[in-house]
Amino acid sequence: MRILIAEDEPAAARRLENLLRKLSPDITVVKHLDSVEATTLWLKENAHPDLMLLDIHLADGSAFEIFEHVTPTCPVVFTTAYDEYALQAFRVQAIDYLLKPIKPSELAEAIRRCQKHKPDYTAFADLMRQQGESQYLRRMLIRMGQSFRLVDTADAAYFFTRDKITFAVVRSTGKRLAVDYSLERLESLLDPQHFFRVNRQFIIHLAAIREMYAYSKSRVRVVLEPPSEQEVIVSVERSPAFKKWLLGADA
Repeated sequence: MRILIAEDEPAAARRLENLLRKLSPDITVVKHLDSVEATTLWLKENAHPDLMLLDIHLADGSAFEIFEHVTPTCPVVFTTAYDEYALQAFRVQAIDYLLKPIKPSELAEAIRRCQKHKPDYTAFADLMRQQGESQYLRRMLIRMGQSFRLVDTADAAYFFTRDKITFAVVRSTGKRLAVDYSLERLESLLDPQHFFRVNRQFIIHLAAIREMYAYSKSRVRVVLEPPSEQEVIVSVERSPAFKKWLLGADA
């Protein structure tokens, strides 16, 4: 794998190169650059590598300026000490966002993600650029330790709150992930054809419903897949709209 590094701190660049060497003997650092101008020029004059590792703050400006002059044909991973640029990073085709000091395990995972997405990278990048064009939220940026991941909302079985924290439960893995959205915000962002807020604690995906049972006061008890630790009861005031939603009718 051929990797380009753009990093203006020599010590950080050396550490990154050492981490890469330890990961695999097949990794080659084709170039180490320290500025927006040098990186842009190199990309215009050379075949693009298999992966770019870009520090956001370079010697002469922001790494995001590179994308104003050239469109990389390879995956991009940003490395930085700051987390406020994460959303902007993913809008320019980044497949990962690593916070310094970079952990070997997180760098290894970024390499695996690069290898996974490489065959269909163009399609992947096109989907990323379409995020802002969608009427409803299609992907969520979720912090996992010191890195960030994208999760498709279509893969969210349900969202719930506990101790003032909102969680998403992923249908394909059953994992519970903390998200930076309130249920109120999610209710306005998610596609209402697929998601419904059944009570104060839960928003559920239609495909996550395994079974339903009549409950007291004309309510409905919903059994979800993956299973929920809490009993999920459609509230009295939401039950009529819920039944219409199940049938695809307007609430």
